[in-house]
Amino acid sequence: MNSRSRVPCPANEPVLPYAPGSPERAKVFARLAELKSRRLEIPLIIGGEEVRTKTRRDLRAPHDHGQLLARVCEGGAAETAKAAAAALKARKEWARTPFEERAAVFLRAADLLANDWRWTLNAATMLGQSKNLHQAEIDSACELIDFWRFNPRYAEELYAQQPLSPRGSWNRLQFRPLEGFVYAVTPFNFTSIAGNLPTAPALMGNTVVWKPSSTAMLSGYYILKLLEAAGLPPGVVNMVSGPSAEISRVLFERPEFAGVHFTGSTPVFHSMWKSVGENVARYRSYPRLVGETGGKDFVLVHSSADPDAVAAALVRGAFEFQGQKCSAASRAYVPADLWPKVRKAMKDMIASIEVGSPEDPGCFMNAVIDRKAFDRIKGYVAAARKEKTTKLVAGGGADDAQGFFVSPTVLECGDPKSLTMREEIFGPVLSVHVYPEKKWKETLRLVDETSPYALTGAVFARDRRAIAEADAALENAAGNFYVNDKPTGAVVGQQPFGGARASGTNDKAGSFLNLIRWTSARAIKETFDPPKDYRYPWLGRGGKPRAEKAAVPA
Repeated sequence: MNSRSRVPCPANEPVLPYAPGSPERAKVFARLAELKSRRLEIPLIIGGEEVRTKTRRDLRAPHDHGQLLARVCEGGAAETAKAAAAALKARKEWARTPFEERAAVFLRAADLLANDWRWTLNAATMLGQSKNLHQAEIDSACELIDFWRFNPRYAEELYAQQPLSPRGSWNRLQFRPLEGFVYAVTPFNFTSIAGNLPTAPALMGNTVVWKPSSTAMLSGYYILKLLEAAGLPPGVVNMVSGPSAEISRVLFERPEFAGVHFTGSTPVFHSMWKSVGENVARYRSYPRLVGETGGKDFVLVHSSADPDAVAAALVRGAFEFQGQKCSAASRAYVPADLWPKVRKAMKDMIASIEVGSPEDPGCFMNAVIDRKAFDRIKGYVAAARKEKTTKLVAGGGADDAQGFFVSPTVLECGDPKSLTMREEIFGPVLSVHVYPEKKWKETLRLVDETSPYALTGAVFARDRRAIAEADAALENAAGNFYVNDKPTGAVVGQQPFGGARASGTNDKAGSFLNLIRWTSARAIKETFDPPKDYRYPWLGRGGKPRAEKAAVPA
């Protein structure tokens, strides 16, 4: 009160190295053992209360079918309606809570996560989503900390955007929370996204019904427990689990539905958009639809590129976290004169990659998320091997005896419009089309036109003219565009993330562009000395006699 506070200046959280013998490695492995020993039951959390249901399912580690991580309670229509009611009840107070108080919750959560909670969330992500030490650290620790530190600064800057006020009046712009509740639907592949999608709207004064991915409920549960420890009031974020279609149906039919914050598949987002359209007449206001969906991310290589840099970028970009990043390198275009060197370098690197449990620090790759993903990826590889124009360069294997393990796979596709060059696979499969080096301009068009997606992409070249040509030709082909770097690894505060076309609404998570979607602006004008007479100066006649008032017909 009686002060104008400033949000602390954010800085990106340092990535811990987890070297052998380091304190951080010892701490995370101790927490891994602790979480594995628990017999956790994950409830729904509605209005701050743990809700347990009779319907429960086992949550197991993707890399170890025998490791039971938790029993997850699943709700239905009744629990979903209760969560919406809890969000609406909490909104009355939360929407009027001063921004400094709201921001303080998430700033505190960031600091808690930077300390002892780091080991809990990293361990939960490693076990539940099969991420190795490094992938868990950059996701569930560093990126989520960055979201919770940078978002308050972006919100503060947004609130500072105010109109001009000429003498005699004061004009203000109020960024109100949306009128109703926000529905957040989060994916399995990034714990940081699971933490950001419900909390970005909450920071702006909204209350949320949050449905984490069914395969990421372990880290989802600990995210909410961390937020409670940071002081988040009951009902601001309500966590539900259960059949996705039923939960969405109940929420989309409520007049108070104000928006959806979604990351997931393009078909699911299409179905959400359709459902909202069918229900639009019943809503109190037009809902905000914010989605980051699929990708078929490209790496375009020019003849002037460094082949070793290209190979390293393709291996990292395609196979880190088993290719289960929406930004993962999925298709590459390599000139014929460079392909032999790139292919050899890639094969040598892939030969050294170990695939196994995230609890083994020697494993670069781990398991894909579940049986459905495993079968889908296997199906794409099998279909590709039947194509006459496609060659298997590396990998191709899969083993589900203990966990859902898929080998890093590279396909050389003679047909640039073949199945694996066009469709999203969401697994460790990279399709490469080798083009005649003299057909650079034709290949630019090919990259732009082959896929309906436009999430991430990269160009590798040392020739500045080639970089400029690619930048211009592929302007709409990627929302995040990289020059001489892999198309993954966007950092909050450095590369706001999101794409267009079939990849989503491009509302750039981790920026003011996303936060503004969770507000509804109101312009306020206050006049200090209002006029007392209706007449304006122009009504005068310069001294001429005033004519009689004309008769007005009845």
